Amino acid sequence: MRFLKQAAWVLAVVTLLPQAWAENSTRTGGYTIHHNALTTDSLPVQVATAYGIQRSKSRALLNVSVLHDKPGGGMGTPVRAEIRAVARTLYGQIRPIEMREIVEDKAIYYIADFPVAHREALRFELEVMPQGGRYPLRASMRHEFYTD
Repeated sequence: MRFLKQAAWVLAVVTLLPQAWAENSTRTGGYTIHHNALTTDSLPVQVATAYGIQRSKSRALLNVSVLHDKPGGGMGTPVRAEIRAVARTLYGQIRPIEMREIVEDKAIYYIADFPVAHREALRFELEVMPQGGRYPLRASMRHEFYTD
């Protein structure tokens, strides 16, 4: 159990640190949706093993978390959500992405891993229905993967 808590913390750090460099979040409807994508070879071995993720330059990880914003600012509260994710290629092809939920203590994340090609640019479109929310929220981001 302690290992899984540590793995969740490492996953949070690995996936949220890049947001400090390029803010990958969307604020809408009283929620902040954090979203990030990276190749799985950058995950620590322990994290990949704990979550059954194959480490590879040709596989990507999409990570999404939803926070209910606090009045007056500050870090919001993690909430469960139903997340529908698709990736669009530059040619307009749509690839559905199956997200899975990870809950560790108070942290809630949604992740998916999938194959990618070198210099593949994907536009991720997210439809997020927070638990207790009144309507679905939308977020999107673009990411180009380098696998060579």
